Amino acid sequence: MKLKLKNTPEQVELIKAMGSRDNIVAAEASQAFAAFIGPVVRQVLSQAGSSGLIFSDLEFDEDDSPSLPLDLWYDENEGTITVWSQSVGGGLPTSEISGMNELKVATYRLDSAVSWLKRYSRRARLDIVSKGLERMSQEVLLKQERNAWAVILKALADATTNSLSHVMKSGVDNKFFPADLSGLMTLIKRINTSFASGTPADWDSRGLTDMFVSPEVMEQIRGFAFEPVSQTHSTSTGVNDLGLPEGVRDNIWRAAGMTEMYGVVLHELLELGAGKKYNTLFNSMVTASSVTIPGHNSNVWQSSDEILVGVDLSRDAFVRPLARHADGGGTFSVFPDDQFVARSDKQGFYGFLEEGRVCIDARAIVGISI
Repeated sequence: MKLKLKNTPEQVELIKAMGSRDNIVAAEASQAFAAFIGPVVRQVLSQAGSSGLIFSDLEFDEDDSPSLPLDLWYDENEGTITVWSQSVGGGLPTSEISGMNELKVATYRLDSAVSWLKRYSRRARLDIVSKGLERMSQEVLLKQERNAWAVILKALADATTNSLSHVMKSGVDNKFFPADLSGLMTLIKRINTSFASGTPADWDSRGLTDMFVSPEVMEQIRGFAFEPVSQTHSTSTGVNDLGLPEGVRDNIWRAAGMTEMYGVVLHELLELGAGKKYNTLFNSMVTASSVTIPGHNSNVWQSSDEILVGVDLSRDAFVRPLARHADGGGTFSVFPDDQFVARSDKQGFYGFLEEGRVCIDARAIVGISI
């Protein structure tokens, strides 16, 4: 994430004024700078991170109590449903059984503070100020991503629909093949039945749209261009392995990889993979709930397994309530930090937003354990 201030005469003068020893001048300049930088950081946060692809924002006025009418997401005949959310930032997401009523969503504040010596401002060191604001944005973004993926992975670990787990086992241990993706596309179709357990009216608009994988899985996908590929879910490697059609192999080779398979968009996340952050988080959630993962090779999740996450982004199943602040209507606020006294010769800024994360409909998420 890069955040760079433009070296214009106006910005240089504003930064210098922030470092003034005249408290009134410094305070006015700091207030003006905070009002200017808040929308910039907000835009950076909205464009960075992977969870923004999955969650849709639902803005509400600050000091309000956000709620979601569940009957807009489900048919009335559903009876009771399960939703996943966090009550505090960084906490363990919990599943809540609810009927077709107004669901109150817990929100929490994510914040960060940075400071630097005033002499850097007096010297108009825009690079120092930019790095400080980058750090503020990165800290908030890191908290956002961790909270968001905790809800995503908790819903994936716990969810069952039509007596089916939302996670299937790959046909070959530690390997990902097109047959596995095809099976996942079938699984999400079986999960998304109508209230009468039949074909839903909008069956053609429900299905797998995106999948998040580790760099190691992407390496295997690039290998489709020059290695035989299993056409079945056979556990015997080398049996029934064939090359993909020449046109497909050539496209993979020329593009140095694949961006989609069977119309499913592929996203590469460094946090996924055996022993990595999100994989470890999912492992702790599966172990806690003692989930047995059915599939072509029924098996209990092993701590050495790797999870691939598939989602249906055509549905607003993941919602992020986001507070809209009264002063200016923005969702990320920055204020001068008033904890510093004159003798410290320091200045700082404090930024925060208030959000929540909730999975309303787990039928939009599935996974593959390899």
